[in-house]
Amino acid sequence: MELYDVVIIGAGPCGLACGIEAKSQNLNYLIVDKGNITESIRRYPVNMLFFSTSENIEIGNVPFVSMGTRPTRSEALKYYRKVVNHFNLNLRLFTRVDDVKKEEDYFTLTTSGESLKAKKIIIASGYYDVPRYLEIPGETMPHVSHYYDEAFQYSRMKAVVVGGANSAIETALDLYRNDVDVTVVHLYEKLDKRAKYWIVPDLQNRIKKGEVKAFFNSKVTEIYEKSIIVEDIHDGTQTRVAADFVFLMTGYRPDAHFLEKIGIVLEGENLIPRLNKETFESNVEGIYLGGSIIGGEETAKVFIENGRLHGKPIIADILKKL
Repeated sequence: MELYDVVIIGAGPCGLACGIEAKSQNLNYLIVDKGNITESIRRYPVNMLFFSTSENIEIGNVPFVSMGTRPTRSEALKYYRKVVNHFNLNLRLFTRVDDVKKEEDYFTLTTSGESLKAKKIIIASGYYDVPRYLEIPGETMPHVSHYYDEAFQYSRMKAVVVGGANSAIETALDLYRNDVDVTVVHLYEKLDKRAKYWIVPDLQNRIKKGEVKAFFNSKVTEIYEKSIIVEDIHDGTQTRVAADFVFLMTGYRPDAHFLEKIGIVLEGENLIPRLNKETFESNVEGIYLGGSIIGGEETAKVFIENGRLHGKPIIADILKKL
């Protein structure tokens, strides 16, 4: 079994950036992912625009040229694949890492394929794979989803969108503009102020005009085949709302179970991984964390723009310790 200097878990932009840096330092590295390259971006809504401009999500000093100021999902997917080809990165795709065990001077990674051995590990698996479940009756029914693709299959139907941040707002607007009867349910009194500044007033105007119905200060308590129950969080009033489809755009979270399983300490109610803020080494010596996973439940703090920069300090520290 080959012993790698470093195995990088996650082939998103941050994991790829770590791989580029590892290769530039002549390390024997491998990038593994349970999906394909930038799998999370592939699962974004088909017509999504990034909040960041193109140059702010570049990796490896490879220019990212897009048609508009903000790149599309499709442009990003093509760009990152071109970067992988340019650097000829060493990848093992559709390989899930189930466990990590520390041996005397290396780690053994149990995967969905063969086991791997590595002196150091970088976890850059992000958070998009684990939705925030509401844990309510009906949440797992076939017409309920925590992800959104495109609007066309829902035209002329009734859809409920739960949430008030970027994903929920964009989903509601896209559905509305494709002849879907849309209702938004949000736990708070206003849409998220951190959402993309150009989409918030758009949805607010749709709501004011009655083109999109909305329940604020409300939560969904039950989901049925053709309806949901919405409850006012202040007075407990319940309303049954017709729903052919339900989109629970309530956010995502890192895989806390996996991190704790391999010994990483998660602190506070936001489950922030314990690590060295300069080197990004976790409390488990030899395991580093990069990208949005270091933010725990605070997923709005670390994203591609700043997560792509983690590779250099991580690899620099690894070089000192090999």
